[in-house]
Amino acid sequence: MPSTAKNLYYEKDYQRSWCEAHNGSLEVILPDKARVDCVTSTHAIEFDFAKKWGESIGQALYYAVILNKQAGIVLIMEKGKADERYLSRVKEVAKRYNITVWTMKPEDLAEKGVKLQL
Repeated sequence: MPSTAKNLYYEKDYQRSWCEAHNGSLEVILPDKARVDCVTSTHAIEFDFAKKWGESIGQALYYAVILNKQAGIVLIMEKGKADERYLSRVKEVAKRYNITVWTMKPEDLAEKGVKLQL
């Protein structure tokens, strides 16, 4: 990883990989011009790096309401153990509001041959 890189991969790389694997539609634009990262037959899904866990909750819930789907979050875990606390927070809220939570790690993209962010 280059020392100036904030993340190993771009968020869009995670979105593309996960959404394609789950037969979803990328970047669905809502009537108010908000963009849903991925929409599947059952879920409206927000992707965020773990540190932005709080933002992911609000966006996922909003998208789910507008699209009449279940809220989903894919939390991107690039910092290993350091990101576990954010995942715990998301899971606590997800239990209360029936949000489905998935995680992705850099290894998920590396094994598919996705190039690192430069």
